[in-house]
Amino acid sequence: MKTKMIFYALLFTCALQAQTKVWFDTDLMIGMPDKTAREVDDGITLIMALKQPQIDIVGISSITYVDYSYDIIQKLLKWHHKGESIPVYKGSPKADDLGVENDATRALYQALKKEKLTILALGPMTNIATLIQNHPDIIPQIEKISICAARTPGLVFNPGNGKLNVFDYNYELDNASMNVLLESSIPLVFAGYEPSSYTHIGNIDLASLDQNEEADKWLFDIVQPWMENNEKYFGVRGFIPFDCSTLGVITHPDYFTYYKDIPIKVNYKKNDALEIQPTTPYKNFLEVSYQFKSKKKVDYAIRALQGFEEKILETLSVKK
Repeated sequence: MKTKMIFYALLFTCALQAQTKVWFDTDLMIGMPDKTAREVDDGITLIMALKQPQIDIVGISSITYVDYSYDIIQKLLKWHHKGESIPVYKGSPKADDLGVENDATRALYQALKKEKLTILALGPMTNIATLIQNHPDIIPQIEKISICAARTPGLVFNPGNGKLNVFDYNYELDNASMNVLLESSIPLVFAGYEPSSYTHIGNIDLASLDQNEEADKWLFDIVQPWMENNEKYFGVRGFIPFDCSTLGVITHPDYFTYYKDIPIKVNYKKNDALEIQPTTPYKNFLEVSYQFKSKKKVDYAIRALQGFEEKILETLSVKK
């Protein structure tokens, strides 16, 4: 019996040692009061990340709407994280001040000085690019950055019934900061619209949430306006959980197919989302292709495989 206990203790110790140390940078907007409902995928991804034994989140930073997101992140931590407290920092408030230090960039720099980290980048790249631009000495401490952005040439972002095209928000809101990352030596993996489009969450999928639990009921209720918004614009009551793929390539890499070491390039082309960007006839596209001659090569997730959507839903139902 004693030998078996030692064996399990060793297994537990090995599991802890195998955890990926992660910094979570997010433009979380779930439940934000506005004229129309805001995206919920950052919030769902944070809940999912807090329940993953494969990763150890050492810090969380926000970008855009930093005052609102700070309070929501604290709420989610109270509900879903029972271990050692995770510090939360406010970053760039508008994603338009590349190079300007903030609480998030300073904290991330100090965290990286202590240990190597993987960065999950779920919003614009302003916080991370500011760190890299101002402190290039810290680059070797970044294991990789997982980013929700980019596309293959000709791919149109048209969720649901395909009648309305959307744009590559995280890239287009601050493409100067993305350029800083592309010019660095840091390994990058992109998992955005393309792999995420193979997953879809609707009301039936969320039926496993416990309506008697405060956290589950809050999530179910706060997701409804976003579902209604998607039904109005895309003809489908439900949504694509974009950022879950950005996390998934770190926690569940075998549930995705990839283009490995594929060149990435910025191309200036005719806008394919004119209905929501009517004053921008042409714009920059962040694209990957083996036909490009770009020096920078990245890993690019093409598709979320069958079973990943179930992993998202299973994780949301886990009680910690």
